[in-house]
Amino acid sequence: MNDFIIILFYKFIPLADPKAVADAHRAKCAELGLVGRMIVAPEGVNATFEGTPASIEAYKEFLKNDPMFADVVVKESAGIGQAFPKLSVRVRKEVVTLGAGMFDVAKETATQLPAEELERWYENGEDFVVLDLRNDYEVASGRFDKTIDPKLANFRDLPAKIAELGDLKDKKVVTVCTGGIRCEKATCLLKREGFSNLYQLKDGIHTYMKEFPGKHWNGTLFVFDNRMTTDVVPTENKVVVGQCFFCEGPTENYYSDDRTRPSKKVLCCQDCYAKNGSHLRTVN
Repeated sequence: MNDFIIILFYKFIPLADPKAVADAHRAKCAELGLVGRMIVAPEGVNATFEGTPASIEAYKEFLKNDPMFADVVVKESAGIGQAFPKLSVRVRKEVVTLGAGMFDVAKETATQLPAEELERWYENGEDFVVLDLRNDYEVASGRFDKTIDPKLANFRDLPAKIAELGDLKDKKVVTVCTGGIRCEKATCLLKREGFSNLYQLKDGIHTYMKEFPGKHWNGTLFVFDNRMTTDVVPTENKVVVGQCFFCEGPTENYYSDDRTRPSKKVLCCQDCYAKNGSHLRTVN
């Protein structure tokens, strides 16, 4: 049994009083000794927490007993006990920043494609492409077969990239992201922009990797905590697809490159880190 568990969940739901929701969850997490991050906005919530198995179960029960969040899908993976430095629960304008206006996500989002259906598409040789809506540095260490990477420095860059994706408007497209939240919102925009055969991977890459480890996914999964990457579940014959920024050798080690402002995350092998460490620092 793991000493610590990390959970990830989100839900788009209109909240009349985001501050009250934030205050309630902050208090519960503090009571249970959870650490991590939660964003609460008028459009819903987005959270990832770490705690002991007992504290995580108690928090899940807290969610289950709230009618607003009783049906939320909670994804779990092994923790390390130091995935987050503290507890942060904040109120913001958006739970994930796209900056493209308001959407009725429940009505406008694309059809959700379960992990088992995507696996069937791969096995049957269906004609489709995977549009990865994560940041470019996330895609660098792991991605699906048939992936198209729009090279997003940030999720909010997507509206400006739409024109470059015009040749996909009539193709069968499956959007993917870590847990599903970015796809839910982005596909609203893509549908408005004329993408006519659009799907989103239900519950994100994390769920697919758990259900089909090592199948049609190459590399590891970037996560926004001190682990930096996770294989979700152990995988035999894993292939490292990440390439060192300096020598292009295989690696899955992330660092922050401080030569630019804001700094950017890069992959770097141990040998090149020893040579270039003056401007690289461990991501935290």
